[in-house]
Amino acid sequence: MSTNRSTDRPRKPLAWGAFVWVMAASACLVLDRIAPRCYAQDNPDRSVNSTGAKIPDPLTKYLGRRIALPMSYHGIPWLNRPERIQEENPEEMLAQLGIKPGMVVCDMGCGDGYYTIELAKRVGPAGKVYAVDIQPEMLQELSRRCEQNDLKNVDMVLGLPHDPKLPGPLEQPSAPEETEGTLDLILMVDVYHEFSNPVEMLSAMRRSLKKDGVIALVEFRGEDPQVPIKPEHKMTKKQILKEYEANGFRLVKQYDRLPWQHLMFLGPDGNTRDGSAKNAKE
Repeated sequence: MSTNRSTDRPRKPLAWGAFVWVMAASACLVLDRIAPRCYAQDNPDRSVNSTGAKIPDPLTKYLGRRIALPMSYHGIPWLNRPERIQEENPEEMLAQLGIKPGMVVCDMGCGDGYYTIELAKRVGPAGKVYAVDIQPEMLQELSRRCEQNDLKNVDMVLGLPHDPKLPGPLEQPSAPEETEGTLDLILMVDVYHEFSNPVEMLSAMRRSLKKDGVIALVEFRGEDPQVPIKPEHKMTKKQILKEYEANGFRLVKQYDRLPWQHLMFLGPDGNTRDGSAKNAKE
């Protein structure tokens, strides 16, 4: 586990299995301090997912890519570094999302809410933001920020490395045999490359999206050696498409004018609700 992703500081590695157990133990200590809107346990047994299936083993590689260890909550100061405005141009990125009042969106891997707060303001009181993180300490800090900004439209969700605990599909009144997700957009900023179970996570997110919903994926450009981020915390467009197309997503559009990052919009490909789900570790 590391405290930042830049190239100028050493990583602090922690085995994935130990990380999961540490997060579960931490949850017991801080969940009761998080605002009431935080729900963490559709199933109180965190050794299984919301369908009762046992937690899958975490991967260290996926389709030829080394999976990065997640950033610790000790890295919150790095997430809020002043230089981030120049490096990422957050306002420009947010403008490309097309967020409108009343939308239901998700900030996946929300951290302490750097983007959650802005999303909540943009969807307004009639909308909702699901803020998902696997570290309760991150959600605790986000809860404090929501209270400071008097935001009541953020649901904080303590997810699992293989299960984001998002709302599932709903039956459609006009066609009860069909189901559709509830989310218009899922934003993932510099977080997907840390997923230890990308197949399960993408499957869950796919089910939670509306038919025309999209994932807005933001990742540091792996093709650009001038981006001073550790290689395991960067992704190329080729690798992104390789992994998402393998899991039932297609490229909808992309935006290439951010300083250091890709911004790619990926939606369900329409073939199945679960995708082809390749599990290749290498």
